Amino acid sequence: MDVDKPGPYVRSTEASVPPSLQSSRYSSMVMHPLALFALIGGLVSASSSVSYNGYQVLRVTTGANSAAVLKKLSSIEYDEWNTVVNEHIDIAIAPNQIGRFQTLALEYHTMHENLGVSIASESATRSTWKRQIDDLEWYDSYHPYDDHKAYFEALHEAFPNNSEIVSSGTSFEGRDIFGIHFWGSDGPGKPAVLWHGTVHAREWIVAPVVEYLTLQLIQGYGVDNTTTAFVDNYDFWVFPFVNPDGFVYTQTTERLWRKNRQPSPTSTNSTCYGRDINRNWPYKWDANPLGASTDPCSQTYKGIQAGDTPEMEGLHKFVDTLRDTSGLKLYIDWHSYSQYFLTPVGYNCTYYIDTLGQHIKLAQLASDAIREVEGVTFTYGPSCATLYPTTGASFDYAHAVGKAQWSYLIELRDTGEFGFVLPPEQIRGSVMEQWEGMKVILSVLDEVFFDGDGPAAF
Repeated sequence: MDVDKPGPYVRSTEASVPPSLQSSRYSSMVMHPLALFALIGGLVSASSSVSYNGYQVLRVTTGANSAAVLKKLSSIEYDEWNTVVNEHIDIAIAPNQIGRFQTLALEYHTMHENLGVSIASESATRSTWKRQIDDLEWYDSYHPYDDHKAYFEALHEAFPNNSEIVSSGTSFEGRDIFGIHFWGSDGPGKPAVLWHGTVHAREWIVAPVVEYLTLQLIQGYGVDNTTTAFVDNYDFWVFPFVNPDGFVYTQTTERLWRKNRQPSPTSTNSTCYGRDINRNWPYKWDANPLGASTDPCSQTYKGIQAGDTPEMEGLHKFVDTLRDTSGLKLYIDWHSYSQYFLTPVGYNCTYYIDTLGQHIKLAQLASDAIREVEGVTFTYGPSCATLYPTTGASFDYAHAVGKAQWSYLIELRDTGEFGFVLPPEQIRGSVMEQWEGMKVILSVLDEVFFDGDGPAAF
């Protein structure tokens, strides 16, 4: 339906420029005992071939003059981290761009004085790990990709009769897009809860969050009545690394890489790599020129046609299969950063889904529960009207094509103090607050708790 305007969606009380900075946007039964597993992984490496020593991350004020500010910024090379329309844009700039930026005379403040130092601190961890999956020390640091795979294998081993390791396809570099499927005592086949994580490679906080949620559901089954009911009522499908190639690349080569690792089409005559998987879904892929980029060097490059990434081939077919079998109850695409609960749609800032009122109310309830943990607040609202246009996006596909009753894109911590380079000290708080929010969401999926129609009720 079309509505003139949304309701008040508010917070609930050097070196050469690396590829990621070459172009701005504009140029996520009884339980068996928990298995002990050893993770003999390497150091989570920030000692990659791309050094961020001396890079700065800046929050540039735009206000109502976004076009003028962006025009000035187009004269320098930068990586856009985040945008809040009519407020600010967060950018990372190389040492050789800092002087040029200063000449633009823009209002700003510094988020990272030296990004290289921040990354080194974020990545500090021991090289040998022995963990039980319920040992919360796992959530004190970030981990290598292979260790994450081992963690999910251990989750399956802890719930062997009611879970399986599954795949939604293969990445460009041949990695399995693995996940875990688990269910309750009545067997599989209930309405599906589907979570996608690490769509954008540099968003490291996403994997620990979906791991912790999965752990709580499996560990609590048969122990906690509420958690047991969640797993009995729904089939859970959790894919922590939708973009495994990109994630590995952030750990070995370039920490701020976002896209997949697919070369540009030969027809573009570009040497840039990668497509934005969350601009590549085959729904409203070309609906808004501001929703994605046609430039292969852009962080939001959408590809030459919808669904032209190997990752997408499996992802959208998996959604279609769930739609045609058990049905899709809840879809969440996990991201960072900026602390948002975003609802469809992303492609049109003046169109609102018929169930927007219900979506917003549920987001509000979850946000209230999250705030009770450590006081962290989330903003909620329709994606395009609240943040910025996005086309070919996962949650729009899940809602419109996958027929998900509930569909969200959640942006995790923080609001910009650290951005993508969230300190390990904030992992525990992040995962715990999301579990409190998720308990609220899963408790009311089948309840008719709001009868309004659209944002006018707010």
